[in-house]
Amino acid sequence: MRYLHTMIRVRNLKASLEFWCNLLGLVEVKRTDYESGRFTLVFLAAALDEESAEGAKAPLLELTHNWDGDEELNTGRSWGHLAYEVDDIYQLCQNLIDAGVVINRPPRDGHMAFVKSPDNVSIELLQFGSALAPTEPWISMPNVGSW
Repeated sequence: MRYLHTMIRVRNLKASLEFWCNLLGLVEVKRTDYESGRFTLVFLAAALDEESAEGAKAPLLELTHNWDGDEELNTGRSWGHLAYEVDDIYQLCQNLIDAGVVINRPPRDGHMAFVKSPDNVSIELLQFGSALAPTEPWISMPNVGSW
């Protein structure tokens, strides 16, 4: 058995790609439009997994966009979160804040933060290697909402 991908539905493909690719740094590795079913599948890989994703050896994130889908998307109680390891958690969180993304659980410990995608998917960000030294403004930043 091999883990392949996690699928999430997205309401606005452009906004979702802005968030997942331009802000978080994932890379689009495959896209297929299905005219007859009126949906698009976009597969994303973490940048360090891009090369192995081509041979279907890396787990992927599948964004499913239903063209006519105006349904409300919610994650339910059984859904937890996606987790990504990052090179500099403070810099990434600052970039997200600068782009208008709320940091739901700031990286006060220099190790872990939580944010949500435009479709309310919870994402855990973990510092690669050892935790960074705790520093302001992160130490004093409160939690916002849920994650």
